[in-house]
Amino acid sequence: MEDYTDKYTKDGTTDIHGQPALKKETGNWRACPYILANECCERLAYYGMSTNLVNYMKDRLNQGNASAANNVSNWSGTCYITPLLGAFIADAYMGRYWTIASFMIVYILGLVLLTLTASVKGLAADCSNGVCDPTKAQTAAVFLALYLIALGTGGIKPCVSSFGADQFDESDESEKKKKSSFFNWFYFSINIGALIASSVLVWIQMNVGWGWGFGIPAVAMAVAVVSFFLGTRLYRHQKPGGSPLTRIAQIIVASARKARVKVPADKSVLYEIRDKESVIQGSRKLKHTAQLTFLDKAAVETEEDTNKGPVNPWRLCTVTQVEELKSVLRLLPVWASGIIFSTVYGQMSTMFVLQGNTLDPHMGRHFKIPSASLSIFDTISVIVWVPIYDCIVIPFARKFTGRERGFTQLTRMGIGLFVSIFSMLAAGVLEVVRLRAVAKHNLYDDQDSYVPMSIFYQVPQYLNIGAAEVFTFIGQLEFFYDQAPDAMRSMCSALSLTTVSLGNYLSTLLVSIVTSITTKNGELGWIPDNLNRGHLDYFFWLLAILSVLNFLVYLVIANFYTYKNTIEDEKSTGDATGP
Repeated sequence: MEDYTDKYTKDGTTDIHGQPALKKETGNWRACPYILANECCERLAYYGMSTNLVNYMKDRLNQGNASAANNVSNWSGTCYITPLLGAFIADAYMGRYWTIASFMIVYILGLVLLTLTASVKGLAADCSNGVCDPTKAQTAAVFLALYLIALGTGGIKPCVSSFGADQFDESDESEKKKKSSFFNWFYFSINIGALIASSVLVWIQMNVGWGWGFGIPAVAMAVAVVSFFLGTRLYRHQKPGGSPLTRIAQIIVASARKARVKVPADKSVLYEIRDKESVIQGSRKLKHTAQLTFLDKAAVETEEDTNKGPVNPWRLCTVTQVEELKSVLRLLPVWASGIIFSTVYGQMSTMFVLQGNTLDPHMGRHFKIPSASLSIFDTISVIVWVPIYDCIVIPFARKFTGRERGFTQLTRMGIGLFVSIFSMLAAGVLEVVRLRAVAKHNLYDDQDSYVPMSIFYQVPQYLNIGAAEVFTFIGQLEFFYDQAPDAMRSMCSALSLTTVSLGNYLSTLLVSIVTSITTKNGELGWIPDNLNRGHLDYFFWLLAILSVLNFLVYLVIANFYTYKNTIEDEKSTGDATGP
């Protein structure tokens, strides 16, 4: 008779009916194609309507360069901050599966409304001779659709990667090794969707119409929904562990109440339940760490605690609860270092597009490539680099480091931060050359003519960002899942996504500050509507300098980081020491 421990997963996952998950019938790679297909189609839908959004703002909503760029940055930023809401709901109450399923409906409603605003008379702006004059109601309808999409993506994005990783039992070494590879191929799927969006869909938007250009993403999202539900019987589910915010508040209150209590030198006497399982549903026990010792006071068992009967969680918390909060706090400096990187990444949908609008887009005599479609080279870079990293870089690095993953997650992210610097340098150099061409041909006030330089000179800056993504963004996905407390993985995945949000908001802030300072005394500034009279290169130099400073700070943060340890596996991922 097959042993119970071999028949079922050991990480507490269940099937759709809430029963212990059978190892041979659920999860592992057999469940992943449905999740990866869902992500591919969802990202096709997202990038299909967002990649060229800055041009839609300019053409259909009649907005200027700075205003359009800021509106896109703000919306994109919101798309990466709403995941905090979705992740909280998933971790605390609904679980990842039902959260994804619910928010997909909101997402589709937003896409349908956006399609209607681009194609239905009355909702679409009236245009004459290439100039559109939208009413306030029409503009409001566009923004309502966009922010419904932002809300919908908030319940999907933080949960899908974590839900995919849940399909691999961390207590099974053979499955555990596959999890790192899953994140690489998850990001690969994202970029397959982005590849189609930035090539085919952007061309359709610019040459066929915005109605078709937004309608196809809506259909792609419907396909994503179908793909997700088809895999239902194969999925493994982590039980929601209750409100993580409540647990965090309990630790803060308990430690404050015991501010004068001395933490014993022998940490083994700190309070922890004796059961094998943690008091937090769906979470393994964590080992005590020596950092942030003030919080240990919450786990000091006093005479008052023992004399009052049942444990009051607002006075006494387990070591695992305390370490859960410590794990989150240790993530914050690493999290903050991703904001500047996300600001650089965000330039692909704003400043790179505006720069590309001035360059010659011709491929042959008749075909013109839209400037927003140049992001296809970022996507191609990722698609090429993912298998190279997974099949060549990791085995090669493993020979020198002795680590199963080749590099630690922190080293991987650091490499990406370093590479991203060169994307801003490439963009800055190109802008200097472009402005010299403007001067040579006296094109300062001729906005209707292209600068006699091929748009393909932008390719290096896109390729650099793609390479950096493979190291930093995928490293972040894996790092925040791996180092998050078991019952807060959606929340921590959402936390990593907020770097993209804050990066977009920072981009908006930088543009606003730069515009305010450089337009004083009647000057046109660095980023005027006529870029031929601006200095966009200065903006790229500013981002390059900030990226260098951010990288140096990151090296210090990584050097002092302490990896999470569980009771069941004291060596954790095998990368538990050093950055």
